[in-house]
Amino acid sequence: MSVYVRNLVINTSSDFNETFELIQSGGNVINLVGFAGTCFMRKTPENSSYVGFGVSFIDRANGKVNISMASTITSTLKPGRYVYDLMLIRPNTTKTIAVEGTVLVRSGISTGCF
Repeated sequence: MSVYVRNLVINTSSDFNETFELIQSGGNVINLVGFAGTCFMRKTPENSSYVGFGVSFIDRANGKVNISMASTITSTLKPGRYVYDLMLIRPNTTKTIAVEGTVLVRSGISTGCF
């Protein structure tokens, strides 16, 4: 499985959801039956502090996995650029990074004006 790069934008104080459809290099979807997943973001790869995403499998047979973060968590994020990755754990416990990229956390200018 090759690593898919996808950059994200999270608005503070808003719910966040992103769905990925994982496809092999030959064009076939990756069957995720039996897989587990974890997803975290950090300011830098070396940083020991991290924030976790919720991971759910929308359609395992067709390679669809979703990451999410509630507004109660995004409201605590400092604006700026972060890195993240989505790790999949195969039924045999082999771990693979499936998706990675940057996250731009934005604070809305109008937040709190209403």
